[in-house]
Amino acid sequence: MKVIPANASTVMLLRACPVAGIADIEILMVRRHLKSSFVPGYYVFPGGVVDHDDYGSGMENFIRETDRADATRILSDMRYPGQALGAWVAAIRETFEEVGILLAHRKDGAPVKIATEEERRRFCDYRKALTDGKIHFPQVLAAEELFLPLDRLHYFSHWITPEFLPLRYDVRFFVTLMPPDQEVIHDGVELTGHVWIRPAEAIRQYEKGRLDMVLPQIMTLEDIKHFKTVDEVIDAARKRHVPAVLTKIKRIGGKDVEVMPDGSGFESRPPVYSWPEKSD
Repeated sequence: MKVIPANASTVMLLRACPVAGIADIEILMVRRHLKSSFVPGYYVFPGGVVDHDDYGSGMENFIRETDRADATRILSDMRYPGQALGAWVAAIRETFEEVGILLAHRKDGAPVKIATEEERRRFCDYRKALTDGKIHFPQVLAAEELFLPLDRLHYFSHWITPEFLPLRYDVRFFVTLMPPDQEVIHDGVELTGHVWIRPAEAIRQYEKGRLDMVLPQIMTLEDIKHFKTVDEVIDAARKRHVPAVLTKIKRIGGKDVEVMPDGSGFESRPPVYSWPEKSD
């Protein structure tokens, strides 16, 4: 029996490389806990599953520039179109819960700042209450009078976990600029580490076996490693046609190989997915 993949979102936070003399971008990657049920110990981008609150009644009160109709038009292939708005909201909420970065604006359009000791304490309390299930994201937005600039998150790619696996996700990848006056603090629960790294360097580290990643992250980094500025990546995302990528796992030469829709194969190292008893 095939498992229906859960809708999920992930965010590629980008910034200009801070090293003097290097004209390049850096991307935030986070390391999943070794006891995670899905890709334990691997480096991914912040994100998670879409919750009902992310697209529920009233969420549009906290959104500017993009509305439910816009989201549905862009994610027209979503199984339940009414949930499309939640893909953007979940991307923002999960990024806040996992790494403490809140992609939100004040009434005057200014980005949220979490720079002072009081701001860090206040937003840390919100974050903990969210992850503990004591409050809901709309309550945080209402308390701080915040709006979500969904137009600042640009749809980049769409990956679906291979069939016949016990945990499957239908993931929308978004790209955005790292906001100023905020600091990455991984949650220490789902995530046990983070790194800002140049995309080409991440690929090099993977090839050396020093930075474990799964195919969606690897292919995404391959896509953006040639860009030198965040604006270039965002401009490319605006023009990009985003097809759904559903790979297959096949046993080839005694090894697990993840096969792209075009037939190209990718041998994972070490294998991430458990091999099903029967192959197709």
